[in-house]
Amino acid sequence: MTSTTTNPPAVIVDNVSKKFRLYKERNQTLKSAVMRGRKTVAEDFWAVRDVSFEVPQGHTFGLIGRNGSGKSTLLKTLARIYHPDQGSITLNGTAASMLEVGSGFHPELTGRENIYLNGSILGLSRKQVKAKFDEIVDFSGVEKFLEQPVKNYSSGMYVRLGFSVAVHTEPDILVVDEVLAVGDGAFREKSRLKFLEFTGAGRTVIFVSHALNQVKEMCDQVAWLEKGRLREVGDATEVTDRYEKALADEKE
Repeated sequence: MTSTTTNPPAVIVDNVSKKFRLYKERNQTLKSAVMRGRKTVAEDFWAVRDVSFEVPQGHTFGLIGRNGSGKSTLLKTLARIYHPDQGSITLNGTAASMLEVGSGFHPELTGRENIYLNGSILGLSRKQVKAKFDEIVDFSGVEKFLEQPVKNYSSGMYVRLGFSVAVHTEPDILVVDEVLAVGDGAFREKSRLKFLEFTGAGRTVIFVSHALNQVKEMCDQVAWLEKGRLREVGDATEVTDRYEKALADEKE
């Protein structure tokens, strides 16, 4: 999927870096080191380093790269779960995220109760959730299990319900991790059409996927991350093709 329309940026990622502190000793913590009078040996691991790009309004933007390349860390930084240690992220509009199976859900509550809970976490009032309730349930396809605690749900049911709540909050920017890979083919097609509806209304989608054909089909642009750094950003098909070639060359 390719778009040549020049739209104002919905997201600006400006020289973003994110680090984590790694301790040398296994199971070592600062507290245990102090208690035992031992010097704590640690080093900084930069999961994302000096990454910059812009995501135009009304586009679907993908993040691709090997496991450990920094995709999920960057996505969590975009979702404001992490704060960048360097650089800045500007989101021009409201944002909602669906990053992990079951995120924002309470396992002991029913599907019905979790719709209201998750909706409130994403910024909707109870009245607003009630107005969208039937649409959320219809899209998720879990109506037969609404009165069951979600701890009894399969991972696919979790994903369908969580994603349905997120998209029906109608944010300006939707941030989605690999979770769509858990759903079945019918739900992925429904999600693809929802993405098109989203971007057609001028909203923006950012997602991570290892399903590269899906990336090329659904995205306008992608950012290719490698070892925490931006390798390339541009047209989804062109950049993904080069990424696939790099993977193939490594296997030869």
